[in-house]
Amino acid sequence: MNINGFITRWLRILSAMTLGLTGVGVASAADMSKGADNFYKSDRVTMQKVAFKNQYNMNIAGNLFIPKGLKENTKNPAIIVGHPMGAVKEQSANLYATKMAEQGFATLSLDLSFWGESEGLPRNTVSPEIYAEDFSAAVDFLSTRPFVDRERIGVIGVCGSGSFVISAAKIDPRLKAIATVSMYDMGAANRNALNHSLTIEQRKKIIAEAAEQRYVEFTGGETKYTSGTVHELRDDTHPIQREFFDFYRTTRGEFTPKGSSLKLTTHPMLSSNVKFMNFYPFNDIETISPRPLLFITGENAHSREFSEDAYKLAAEPKELYIVPVAGHVDLYDRVNYIPFDKLTSFFTGHLK
Repeated sequence: MNINGFITRWLRILSAMTLGLTGVGVASAADMSKGADNFYKSDRVTMQKVAFKNQYNMNIAGNLFIPKGLKENTKNPAIIVGHPMGAVKEQSANLYATKMAEQGFATLSLDLSFWGESEGLPRNTVSPEIYAEDFSAAVDFLSTRPFVDRERIGVIGVCGSGSFVISAAKIDPRLKAIATVSMYDMGAANRNALNHSLTIEQRKKIIAEAAEQRYVEFTGGETKYTSGTVHELRDDTHPIQREFFDFYRTTRGEFTPKGSSLKLTTHPMLSSNVKFMNFYPFNDIETISPRPLLFITGENAHSREFSEDAYKLAAEPKELYIVPVAGHVDLYDRVNYIPFDKLTSFFTGHLK
């Protein structure tokens, strides 16, 4: 099955996929090559758990990273980091936040609403508007820290969060510099699949199936979850799913939030996932200018088209940075590939 066929199938299973969690576990093998270090910790950084309210009065959980040499009686630049769609802050976001804190920035990784340790019911709900709001709420929080300069706050969005931070930045000028890594436009991915391989009729079928599922849940029936990463590999598992599996379902990156009895990371609710169909983060992206945008993507990333599309539509100043050889998930945690020097120079230059 080619990539287009895979993504089409990924979307069309909306009607059929109820997670069977019997026997689900973490695979023992993991590809730790190229510096894979998702759970990296630094003795040069202190981390503390924090929580703050978004505008919907929901508690957002985060990890605040502070360089040990930071002078807390002065104002310093800060960076917010968002995790991949369906993941939690312990998957990729903490790594980026720790590494950027080592470069002298105060950083904050957060769990989006309905995921991880943040509030929101039902769990795993898709709500791109609220996801974008969470980043603005993070600006609220950081701006009230005595050691943060409210005029020097930037943001990094990994994978799906790349599209959410763009959505937030369009209406929140307090985000002064915006970087995305392995960005997924979650709207286009759900409306069209990769390379626009999903037909209108297939899209309508998905929407109808999600609408029918609402009746089931409204009347007390079983909640269904969809898409996301498979829980076991088979001979015919597509290379893209294998790429995600090696991060989310092995010791390399698997993380189940404390208090959660189900390994549901990456699996949104079927009935709410169609809300992405109405999500157009790149509309009016040019209005972010003159604030700078940096789009980082892998040379071999299946998601590369989203960063390229955003770059074409954005106004200056903007930059598209292609990481040689790297794939999509490589930039989640493989520190030999992740261009931290590029991110450091970008934020150092634009958060003066």
